[in-house]
Amino acid sequence: MRHVLAGILAAALSTTAALAADFKPAILYDLGGKFDKSFNEGAYDGAEKFKKETGTEYREFEIVNDAQREQALRRFARDGASPIVSVGFSQAAALEAVAKEYPDTQFAIIDSVVDLPNVRSILFKEEEGSYLVGILAAMKAEDGKVGFVGGMDIPLISKFSCGYKGGVKSVSKDATVYENMTGSTGAAWNDPVRGGELAKAQIDKGADVIFHAAGGTGIGVLQAAADAGKYGIGVDSNQDALFPGHVLTSMVKRVDTAVYDAFTAAKDGKWESGVVTLGLKEDGVGYTIDEHNKDLITDEMKAAAEKAKEDIIAGKITVHDFTTDSSCPY
Repeated sequence: MRHVLAGILAAALSTTAALAADFKPAILYDLGGKFDKSFNEGAYDGAEKFKKETGTEYREFEIVNDAQREQALRRFARDGASPIVSVGFSQAAALEAVAKEYPDTQFAIIDSVVDLPNVRSILFKEEEGSYLVGILAAMKAEDGKVGFVGGMDIPLISKFSCGYKGGVKSVSKDATVYENMTGSTGAAWNDPVRGGELAKAQIDKGADVIFHAAGGTGIGVLQAAADAGKYGIGVDSNQDALFPGHVLTSMVKRVDTAVYDAFTAAKDGKWESGVVTLGLKEDGVGYTIDEHNKDLITDEMKAAAEKAKEDIIAGKITVHDFTTDSSCPY
């Protein structure tokens, strides 16, 4: 019996060692690059946090064109990387193809669903966080006019826009929300000049606050708002420090937490596939108050946003999800 137990223990230790040896995390950024000050950079921050806490290195790649998605994923998988995190909905088709080829490799994708047994799909309730910053925008605007600049014209970005309008209209049904999308291709995420032009056009119409959900393009939106003495609202990462005094707040989307948790789960042998959805209740989205914007948000504004947050979590307010119903009611 002693020999049998010893054999079982040795096998268990061998399996644990094999799992540890197989743990080679990797991350694939989407167009715009890991230092876009927004969505990709949030993913980078999560990977860096994991690296600093565990001492574990990770592989990474920044694509420069659409064709590189599948090439990079296949190379990671062929080289034994696992888990592999794909950042962005545009990677869904490529990830599905590669994940089928490598069923023993763990994959995760942010902002899309790939229904395979070795894929973790991570979604966010962007509409909930956008509703809160819509409240802040409407309360800050002097004449009830605010704006929204999106990146690529897709349902995901309309999800931000619709939630934002809901928050604005909850403050004043007569408020005006100007809206523009930057483009219909991946280039829409990395065009700050165009972002600035769209923001300036909205400011010329009277918008005092402009929320962007446009990746690197949004830097131009925030710049234009600051130059005009108005206010921008950042997205995904905390962008308050980019133009202190002119970024009213940022609608943070905890992509950093999603990447960190995916790496950690795989390392600890607690990986689970399926769909994970993160909203206000899960601290997956929210808004920022820090040293760069605390003087811009009054106690009344904060109280209104916090009350709405409580009501959304409690189910008293249901924010419209554009991706399940494309008829935005606001």
